[in-house]
Amino acid sequence: MQFSKLWPESATVEIGEHLSRLGLAARAGAERPYTVVNFVASVDGRATFRGRSGPLGDDGDKELFLALRREADAVLVGTGTLRVERYGRMLKDPEARERRQRRGLPPEPLACIVTRTGQVPFDIPLFAEPEARVVIFTATALDASAAAADVEVVTLDPGELTFATALAGLRNEYDIRALLCEGGPSVFGALLHERVVDELFLTVAPKLAGGGMNPSLTSGPELPEPAPMALQSVLEREGSLFLRYAIAD
Repeated sequence: MQFSKLWPESATVEIGEHLSRLGLAARAGAERPYTVVNFVASVDGRATFRGRSGPLGDDGDKELFLALRREADAVLVGTGTLRVERYGRMLKDPEARERRQRRGLPPEPLACIVTRTGQVPFDIPLFAEPEARVVIFTATALDASAAAADVEVVTLDPGELTFATALAGLRNEYDIRALLCEGGPSVFGALLHERVVDELFLTVAPKLAGGGMNPSLTSGPELPEPAPMALQSVLEREGSLFLRYAIAD
């Protein structure tokens, strides 16, 4: 799928090739994965409409979403987002899985969950997929034996369970270099507070939510100071803007 690149130079790009040239995995350090967050938002700043992100996006946003998954070693998702969006396997397209294998990668990204409460939605399609790989970092004893997916539970002391600890575990124990976070807002807010997020891919949809109680991109306590960001690129397709920002550490 082709997008118009508006900045820093004008061009027409194919989104998969464009993302592969970024080399996200090569940017990882030794301590944690290179971590990017992907969100769609309405022009008036809402990350969901009637509780879900799907009504805000379009075909371009979906293609960016899938292209980022194809580049990621792992996908981090909050339990609330898993439950509401009814997550299934990370890559359903057999050709996409084969292309990853030809690049020396596992067929699809590892699904990652961090939970203090242990309230994991084991009834979603993800856990019914035998080929899916899932790791859960938790402070609560969990029994995932009924899941058809390959699920590993990493139990940590409550005082040790942070996103920074989980990301260090992903890098050192699972060799995760490029980590994609798909939300939700509370997870993004926590990553910002722990200073473990590197980039934001933000799709600004040409739509208005018109108020309501839908969340913005982040939730939780404010940061001590606003986090500066540096614009890396601007793409456009059918009125949607696709912004890529680097987040200062």
